[in-house]
Amino acid sequence: MDYIEILRDSRDEMLDKLGELIAFESVAAPAVRTPDGEVYPFGKNIQDAYEYMLRLGESMGFETVNIDNYGGHIEFRDKDSEGCFGVTCHLDVMPEGIGWDTPCFELTEKDGTLYGRGVVDDKGPAVAALYAMKAIKDAGMKPRMAVRLILGLDEECGTSGIEYYLDRAGQPDMGFTPDSEFPLINGEMGAMIFDLCRKLKRAGKDGIRLTKLSGGTAPNVVPGECKAVIASGDKKTYDRIKELAEAFSQRTGHELTARKQGSSIAVTALGRSVHGAYPETGLNAVSVMMEFLGEIAFACEELNDFIAFYNEHIGYDVNGRDCGIGLCDEPSGPLKFNVGICEFTEEMASLTVNVRVPVTHENDEVYAGLEKCLEGTGIGIVKKQSEAGIHLDTSHPMVGRLMEAYHEVTGDVQSGPIVSPGGTYAKAINNTLAFGPTFPGEEDSIHQPNERVSLESYLKSAEIYARAIAKVCCTEE
Repeated sequence: MDYIEILRDSRDEMLDKLGELIAFESVAAPAVRTPDGEVYPFGKNIQDAYEYMLRLGESMGFETVNIDNYGGHIEFRDKDSEGCFGVTCHLDVMPEGIGWDTPCFELTEKDGTLYGRGVVDDKGPAVAALYAMKAIKDAGMKPRMAVRLILGLDEECGTSGIEYYLDRAGQPDMGFTPDSEFPLINGEMGAMIFDLCRKLKRAGKDGIRLTKLSGGTAPNVVPGECKAVIASGDKKTYDRIKELAEAFSQRTGHELTARKQGSSIAVTALGRSVHGAYPETGLNAVSVMMEFLGEIAFACEELNDFIAFYNEHIGYDVNGRDCGIGLCDEPSGPLKFNVGICEFTEEMASLTVNVRVPVTHENDEVYAGLEKCLEGTGIGIVKKQSEAGIHLDTSHPMVGRLMEAYHEVTGDVQSGPIVSPGGTYAKAINNTLAFGPTFPGEEDSIHQPNERVSLESYLKSAEIYARAIAKVCCTEE
């Protein structure tokens, strides 16, 4: 039987296994040491999902390798296989967040659509790629190049796991990571994470005090909610702030509410949460809140200055132009700027920022522009992560091979390779390109509530992966 027919026949089994994998709440957590001394570097839930996939691969007759629980692979090889083709996925997922209409960690099929955290990013593609390998194996095809489904465990919060794995298991010769968009990503913008911080002087009991401000769940997610707690010795302050909040919502159309919380006032701003690589498609709740807070005179002048800086130089600008880093190029388009996390106390104001840098520019240009903008403000930069961009020309062999598989399954010969603001394992792995799973024109729901993919698109992506693997790696028996 043809391997595509075998893959189609395995649809129900594939969906069952995807549901079992999604049920693991595999969000990054502190390392765990078991009673017998074994270490789970990224927490037990991620470890459980990882072990599940290794067992599933073994049940299909594939070889598996576990590198100290930092990452591993499921391998399809023959005694005559030469070289290695890597399909690299990650099993960690983003936190649940708010706004789900279906259970977050449960695969739900409704009206032809699959819902669940990880169904797109990246558990769905991992299961699809594994069943693509199984279909090719069951069809009797021999891998002239070994096919290795590499399982990463910490992609959403760094690359330490995959780097540990690659240092010990070695780099594949080429491959793809199904963690972005179709038809093919031939470049990825540079990625940076840093904090903007300022120390504050604690105000006295007189006047209005911002005792706490918090928003966001991760640097690479546009915050959908931001909460402020405001205190004052004047009992009339509550009524004034409530009136300000109502007027602000009416004037701007943004959702903002104020309610009494003990002796304080709790203000909540709502935005629209999306992936931090596409901040222009969402609404940052931190920016909504900061615009509102700019209407209040707080007793702490350093806080007032910080809020004023935010509203003047960040605000709703998602391209960094207002803070002196409006970089742009032809392959990538404009720089992407996202305030992903906001944490204020009465002693410290801190923003965690995620920036995507056009591929022809250097990450240091961002720091240089910001430092100039921050002069005299008392705000400092705390550097956290920095990844250079990658860009492979369309003449690169992998571009042509993967595009061929996409064309054959979809018939779409108009769409071409693109540069993505997203970041994937392609930056860490030799000759690797991001390949799917979101199709052109489809809504991108990763990192959002109600993460979803149409059943038709999911099954189609599995066929594309199977064709790509077969084209590059296999010959019929």
